Amino acid sequence: MVVSKSLLRMLFIAALIPAPAFAGPLADAAKKAEEQAAAGDTVGAHNTIRDAYGAFAATLPFSIGKAVFVSTPPEGYGMFTARPESSFKVGEALISYVEPVGLTWRPGKDGALESHFTVDLELLDPKGTVLAEQKAFGSFDFKGTVRNQEIFAKLTLNLSGPPAGDYVLRYRFRDAASGAVAISEQPFKIVQ
Repeated sequence: MVVSKSLLRMLFIAALIPAPAFAGPLADAAKKAEEQAAAGDTVGAHNTIRDAYGAFAATLPFSIGKAVFVSTPPEGYGMFTARPESSFKVGEALISYVEPVGLTWRPGKDGALESHFTVDLELLDPKGTVLAEQKAFGSFDFKGTVRNQEIFAKLTLNLSGPPAGDYVLRYRFRDAASGAVAISEQPFKIVQ
């Protein structure tokens, strides 16, 4: 089979041209939001991005995005001061800020959306031996008109009398609607 030079040249040039990228729902929403913002529709642009992100997050597996010890109780989503170290004095409260990702939202009463998760607690030694546990240590309900993604759990553990040493605090988050489980582990030390 003989291929002309001009056909080879066209095939070579075609190979150099990037193939069109297929945009997904987030890219489509971003483009629409940019158009809305440029047209002066600030609220519409915000709502377009928020709704698209909520729909996208619903496709993510349930997991933990962030789990940190904090110096004081958090004031809101992302509004916390992380402890500079994970050493605690005997009797000092361990306050954790934890962000679950990929929560399942279900239709609720009056057209609202609802999400719910529970948290089990396990205290482990460094080898993974469970020293103490409590089922349903925390229970969190959320209701609203959108799939809110700015959700966090503030978990406070007061230990009475553990000996000085190294430990691991394990929180097991359970998404009530999907049954999915996500785990956060935070190593810490009790000092005298």
